[in-house]
Amino acid sequence: MVRPFVRTGGQVRPRRDVRMESVVIAATGSTTTVGSDARRVMLLFASGRGGLAVADIAAALELPPSTVRILVSNLMDSGHLTSPVAATDDLADLDLLQEVLHGLRAMV
Repeated sequence: MVRPFVRTGGQVRPRRDVRMESVVIAATGSTTTVGSDARRVMLLFASGRGGLAVADIAAALELPPSTVRILVSNLMDSGHLTSPVAATDDLADLDLLQEVLHGLRAMV
C-alpha cells in the first residue's frame, strides 16, 4: 500500500478548488511527463467517454478522494485536464425560480 502523500509528491491540498462533483474532461497533450497515477487518470478518458466527475475517477481508480482531488488539480495546472465552464446566459432568473417555487408550494 502506498501512502496518499507519496502519490501526490507530498502535496496535501489541491491548488485549485476541485470538488468531488466537479466534472473534468481531457485536453490534448502528451502524458509522458506525468506520474503513474496521473497517467491512470488520463487512461480513463482514452475511451472517449467525455467528462467524468472527480468522485467517479476516485471510484474507478480505487484511490482516496483527497488524493484524486490533488491529482486532478495538478493535471488541470499542467493543461491535461480542463473543466467545462457553465454558460451564464443559460442560468434562470432568480425571480422566475422563486415564482416556480411559490407555484409548487401552492400545489402541495
